[in-house]
Amino acid sequence: MFGYRVPAPDQAMLISGGRAAGNAPFRVVTGHGAYIMPFFRKVRFLTLSMAEAEVSETCVTKQAIALNVRAVIAFKVGNDTESIVNAGQRFLSDQEQMSVLTGRIFAGHLRSIVGSMTVEEIVTERQKLAIEVLDGSKSEMAKIGLSVDSLQIQSIDDMASGYIDAMAAPHNAAIQRQAQIAQAMATQQSVEAEQSAERNKAEYARQTAIVQAQYKAEVDRAQAQAAQAGPLSQAEAQRQVIAAQTELAERAAELRQQQLVAEVVRPAEAEAERVRILAIADAERIRIQAEAAASYDRVALDRMIIDQLPLIVEKAAAGLQGANINVLNGADGLSEIAAGLVGQGLAILESVKKGMAEDSSGSGSKRVPGSAKGSGAQRVEIEAGEQK
Repeated sequence: MFGYRVPAPDQAMLISGGRAAGNAPFRVVTGHGAYIMPFFRKVRFLTLSMAEAEVSETCVTKQAIALNVRAVIAFKVGNDTESIVNAGQRFLSDQEQMSVLTGRIFAGHLRSIVGSMTVEEIVTERQKLAIEVLDGSKSEMAKIGLSVDSLQIQSIDDMASGYIDAMAAPHNAAIQRQAQIAQAMATQQSVEAEQSAERNKAEYARQTAIVQAQYKAEVDRAQAQAAQAGPLSQAEAQRQVIAAQTELAERAAELRQQQLVAEVVRPAEAEAERVRILAIADAERIRIQAEAAASYDRVALDRMIIDQLPLIVEKAAAGLQGANINVLNGADGLSEIAAGLVGQGLAILESVKKGMAEDSSGSGSKRVPGSAKGSGAQRVEIEAGEQK
């Protein structure tokens, strides 16, 4: 709309030419617009944005040591109407002068405050210096409608006098010493870390080599077992064949031994027993002849028995010759068989003698061996059957 003006957010609109509240020469409008009557009202704008001023001032300390102090001040026009009016009356036509005037005001207060402090205080307590400068300039800045947001001490220079360096030398030496110690410790830790890393690397390599050797040994062992599996199986098969052949040979030997026993040993033993029985019979014959010689009355009978005894024994032995004898206890068994045969032969002889005695007593006559042939005497024939 024609004649309606609106200030920017960081501006204050100053309207002159009409009546203003109080003793102000103009009306202040901020944050909204206003209708300006043409030709009767005049509008100006005052910035409310942040501004800065730099101060570089040579100051003398309490110790009469010259210092060059550089500082930066951040300031702006106050937000209240009174501050805007005061700043507008002073800087509206040349707003750049706000920075110049602010720097001068702070330079004066900076020289005053530095003159009451020592170099050590100024260097170590910069914040204290800034606060005292702000407090000293606050009232003056308010009179011209400005407010200070911050003051920063940028640098303090002793102008090549060496005082600050001398003051810092012990601290520098201590710091350097600590730095050297820290560097040495860092170097030592670095060396230890490298050595530890090398040890870990060597240990890892050793473990890796051990594991690889174990794996290789297992692979070689498996390959060797696989390579030996065929020959071992063949050897085992041959061993089983040899064992079977050995067992067969042993059984064949046992069978042959049994055949030799049946074909050679047992017939030989039977023949030996027959010879022994004949010898026993011959001995018995001699004994009977001796007894017959001692007894005249039985000479004829004993003579006849004696003559027949070899035949009896021979018959008995002949029965043994064809018999299948199983001898269980060796020579003792053969002796028992022979004794049994002799016993049977003697029993037969006793029976014959007893029968002949009965015949002789019944007929009332005696027969002698010399008359047996002419008188038709009895002839005793004894056959020996198969002895079991």
